Amino acid sequence: MDTKTIIETAEEHLIHTYNRYQIVLDKGDGVHLYDTDGKEYLDFGAGIAVFALGYNNKEYNDALKAQIDKLVHTSNYFYNEPAAKAAKMLTKATGMDRVFFTNSGTEAVEGAIKLAKKYAYLKDGSTDHEIIAMEHSFHGRSMGALAVTGNKHYQEAFGPMIPGIRFAQYNNLESVKELVNEKTCAIIFETVQGEGGVYPAKKEFIEGVRKLCDKYGILMICDEVMAGFFRTGKWFAWQNFDFVPDMITFAKGVTCGYVQLGGVIVNKKVADYFEENVLQCGLTYSGHTLACAAGVAALTYYKEHNIEQHVAEMHEIVAPFMQKMVEKHKCVGEARCIGLFGALEMVKNKETREPLQEYGVPGTAMPWIFAELKKRGFATFGRENFIEVCPPLIITKEELEEYLPILDEVLTMADEKFCD
Repeated sequence: MDTKTIIETAEEHLIHTYNRYQIVLDKGDGVHLYDTDGKEYLDFGAGIAVFALGYNNKEYNDALKAQIDKLVHTSNYFYNEPAAKAAKMLTKATGMDRVFFTNSGTEAVEGAIKLAKKYAYLKDGSTDHEIIAMEHSFHGRSMGALAVTGNKHYQEAFGPMIPGIRFAQYNNLESVKELVNEKTCAIIFETVQGEGGVYPAKKEFIEGVRKLCDKYGILMICDEVMAGFFRTGKWFAWQNFDFVPDMITFAKGVTCGYVQLGGVIVNKKVADYFEENVLQCGLTYSGHTLACAAGVAALTYYKEHNIEQHVAEMHEIVAPFMQKMVEKHKCVGEARCIGLFGALEMVKNKETREPLQEYGVPGTAMPWIFAELKKRGFATFGRENFIEVCPPLIITKEELEEYLPILDEVLTMADEKFCD
């Protein structure tokens, strides 16, 4: 089918869940994507922070092809080697104890919620426990994950939400303290709020929450679905701080999108409760053989190719460039960047910090900016008032120096078109 026919067929037969660009992607290679008309793009969004190791990675492809010819899936009544190896590698990377595999980040959050509630139930027999989550957060679109997502825009039409969820202000420790009571069983937050605009947790906040959890016997859950696997320069974003969570959720970079995989990693305190108690979170594809083989391949690649060091080196190019954009452009109010996880906050007026486009409100400014970027081969994503900069972690100095000026060029056009 040609490009027009593919789009028309998709519009006719797929349920409308995303407002898609009028582009049909055909293939990828390295950090580049190619559409069905042959146009090349550098993927500065890494497939929404997924394709950390880029496209058509030969080492990775070969590992998956070998597993496909051997065993793709078996039921959870049997063990399989890739699941065992992936779990061991993840516990070693985190210093934590056990892993529960899921199929996605949303399912990982669902699993973490159930783990926290079952853990609290096994301790005191109560079923009215509460969870503290954060405003402006995003944890997924299933009912449990949606309930702890601090954005009414996503929740409308799906109420009532599951009960017992209370929302504090991210990076405001006092607001968390005010919500803690004898029913609180867990506090969940993104170590870096990604979908909301790349807001890293502050050291005093995240370490203060840890002390609060220790004091009252509350489980601390870090959502690392977007921030994990060296996106922030460490295996996981929480490792940039001086604390260890009780649970972390992961997905995206664990397989870089080749096969769907997510999960929850827990510490020994939590794991010990389930030695003699069934978790009751079983999934048909939990520990899927091919998916876990993809995980093993990705985790091996990160280590053998020293991705941690490479991200540190590329950060020294991206972060100064982003700060320069703040200083140069009227439409850029702030830059936030940790590792290769960054965002430019877009404003109409630098003094008032009025957003270029209100969050959750449709407009024309940001779609225009993204369209101009794509015309020039710069593909990324964002929301109503920010542009995400999170390329594949394998991106090179030369590729950054070639494509970052495109962003500068389009921001200059936006200054003239939209800013006071």
